[in-house]
Amino acid sequence: MVVTSIYQQVLGADFCRLHPKIQQRFGFSSQDKIAAIGTGTMDRIWHGRLYTLPFLYIGTWRRIMFPEYGRNVPFTIQNYAYVDRFGRETVTWIRTFETRKKRRFDATMIYSSQRGRIVDYLGTHQHLAVDIHLSVDEQTKGLRLRSGEQRFYEGRIGFRFPMLFSGVADVCEWYDDRAERYRISVHVTNPRWGSLFGYEGSFDVEWKSVRAEEVPIDVKPIREERRE
Repeated sequence: MVVTSIYQQVLGADFCRLHPKIQQRFGFSSQDKIAAIGTGTMDRIWHGRLYTLPFLYIGTWRRIMFPEYGRNVPFTIQNYAYVDRFGRETVTWIRTFETRKKRRFDATMIYSSQRGRIVDYLGTHQHLAVDIHLSVDEQTKGLRLRSGEQRFYEGRIGFRFPMLFSGVADVCEWYDDRAERYRISVHVTNPRWGSLFGYEGSFDVEWKSVRAEEVPIDVKPIREERRE
């Protein structure tokens, strides 16, 4: 059985409208036994006003957000595709920022047939499940991801996470033909508190052959959540 990438499942025919390099980057699945390892520099990492810092410090507990900022920050992103313990096709988004204090931003994405979209589990324990709306950016032919409803899960507890205490992420990743590099821009806002956090920069991608048993344990969540 051929396994389609989770992004291709959502975009359908629109997937072919993406830049060929973006199609390659988001067109693989666990069946392909490859991983995309990006290495580059974030031109800028920023955070909002001082009153936004508590949101960011709380995010460090589970590698969701962080309060550091800077320019020309070394950066890596690890995208591995694997099948999780519930049989779901999963893609990791493990971002590491070499700021004054090394920080990670962990996420794992699945395709939810129940919701008909990507669900992004944030952090090391998949406590936050976030609906992701995908589209093709018309200007760059890159992939745009915008977060929607969020749900908190822990043990038997499960509820919609109030947006007053969270953020809406707008992410765009595209390929710069002139620079021959991938570019990414992330902007996280709160409907009441304004801009919280973001970064933008560029990176190269190395393709790595990897069998299922070779997917590093440290890119997988400590706890996997069944509820979507």
